[in-house]
Amino acid sequence: MLAYIARRLLLMIPTLLGIMFISFVIVQFAPGGPVERIIAQLQGNDSTSSAVGGGAGGDFGAQAAAQGAAQNSSYRGAQGLDPALIKELEKQFGFDKPAPERFLKMLWDYARFDFGKSFFRDVSVLDLIREKLPVSISLGLWMTLLSYAISIPLGVRKAMRDGSPFDVWTSAVVIVGYAIPGFLFAILLIVLFAGGSFWQIFPLRGLYSDNWSQLSFTGKVIDYLWHIALPVTAMALSAFATSTLLTKNSFLDEIRKQYVLTARMKGLTERRVLYGHVFRNAMLIVIAGFPGAFIHAFFAGSLLIETIFSLDGIGLLSYESVLNRDYAVVFANLYIFSLLSLFVHLISDLTYTWIDPRIDFETREA
Repeated sequence: MLAYIARRLLLMIPTLLGIMFISFVIVQFAPGGPVERIIAQLQGNDSTSSAVGGGAGGDFGAQAAAQGAAQNSSYRGAQGLDPALIKELEKQFGFDKPAPERFLKMLWDYARFDFGKSFFRDVSVLDLIREKLPVSISLGLWMTLLSYAISIPLGVRKAMRDGSPFDVWTSAVVIVGYAIPGFLFAILLIVLFAGGSFWQIFPLRGLYSDNWSQLSFTGKVIDYLWHIALPVTAMALSAFATSTLLTKNSFLDEIRKQYVLTARMKGLTERRVLYGHVFRNAMLIVIAGFPGAFIHAFFAGSLLIETIFSLDGIGLLSYESVLNRDYAVVFANLYIFSLLSLFVHLISDLTYTWIDPRIDFETREA
């Protein structure tokens, strides 16, 4: 097993390099960039990006205003700006060096977890990501726990009563829930329970109230749960449906196997057969997939939910960084999350062997 883990860890290196290389090449050919964005702001033409204060653009505003004559430049919209200013912008963002040199420097810095500073915010990238993590972790963790807490008992019940009216109507509810987009369900929850048109029960913004520091420990817990109730519910809808059907099908496959019939013929109770024999084998796929489900919840589907409920998390940060061409934040997010995803896949495989020792990846690979 140690040899298998070592091989998997070594394979992460070329995989991560490939991800970063492809992303870096795509960015080189993508239109626009931080320099072009600063030029557009200085010329008053940047209407698509969010406003930036205290960053690179503010440092050069007065200097650019003093430029009069039109100058030739490789950047569209740079007429009227001093070429020295353009060169200084390129140097500040690191674009004065060839692309291969910039890529190798990025890899060396990232290997030491040195992500530098955001292009347009006077803060380090790590501090920026650390600031947004609590929101995304809260959404991902609670959504995964909620969906598993509901879907596993429901899936087991559906498998035991396969074909019954209970199985039919719950399947209809599950399928409808899966078909409804999370952001659409989020809007419905806001309309119903957040002062949209009916009841003002839940808040619409942030993870906690303004008087958070004044609350007792119990009050803080209640306030926190009060704030995340609607966004977590909206995110858990489709995941809950998927986990339920996966659990049901897994149990049905196990229940129909010969060892279950043998256990029943020996006179074991249905409960003993189900939880003493079937449960561990049936739950292998469901439980082992928990790390991957959490990572999926952490990265995917959170952008719209964070936007709708005014939650400033990783999803919203990544989206704004792409719009603003803040490549320092974009590549740091990509590197960290790709690395984390690779480790989680390894943990998922190890979880399989922990739940069922009969599984041996090392033997299988041989």
